Amino acid sequence: MNTKVLSVGGSIVAPEYPDTEFVGKFVKMVKDFLEANPNDRLILVVGGGGPARIYQKAFREVTNTAENAGTDAADWIGIMATRLNAQFVKASFGDLCKESVVTDPTAANEFTGKILVAAGWKPGFSTDNDAVLLAEKFSADTVVNLSNIEKVYTDDPRKNPEAKPLDEISWADFRKMVGDEWVPGKNCPFDPIASKKAESMGLKVICAGGKNIENTKAILEGKNYVGTTIK
Repeated sequence: MNTKVLSVGGSIVAPEYPDTEFVGKFVKMVKDFLEANPNDRLILVVGGGGPARIYQKAFREVTNTAENAGTDAADWIGIMATRLNAQFVKASFGDLCKESVVTDPTAANEFTGKILVAAGWKPGFSTDNDAVLLAEKFSADTVVNLSNIEKVYTDDPRKNPEAKPLDEISWADFRKMVGDEWVPGKNCPFDPIASKKAESMGLKVICAGGKNIENTKAILEGKNYVGTTIK
């Protein structure tokens, strides 16, 4: 059985509220893919998205905590949002996902369905790191990171108009860009903690725009795709 791991950004599942149109199309694409590829199964790790950031912002306003302050309390709020989003995604797949949502990737057991859905585990990193740990546990060589950006850029394109999109980048160069520190709610292509672990494993990560359903299908099928490969 070939296991593929997708880190599905909360920004595409629930940018503010659940995006039912996207989730409906995503579920259909996944069902069609699995029907056409009976030897494949998928692990979907779902992020917190808008709900996480809304509640983290509210927490910081109430407690007068700086936005860049890393606190376990803010992380736990984000983790709970990932679990709500993950439960929504799991339920949308019905009988294809037989097991409960995984909240500790190190304790995940073999699954009997075609899909396993996971959410946030504990403070200190994002769901990207959970995806890397699940890839290690289930012997997947690639994590597909689906978010609201199509490619990794040399710099933040919202702040630097000279920033260039990248088709491929090494882990060493990517980690120079994202640093080594995790801050709850941090918005970067791939979590710094997850990046360090992925590099040590020799794992390949593909960053792509998750809203493009056909592109995600192409990645799953091993065809040409739009995105950035980190390896």
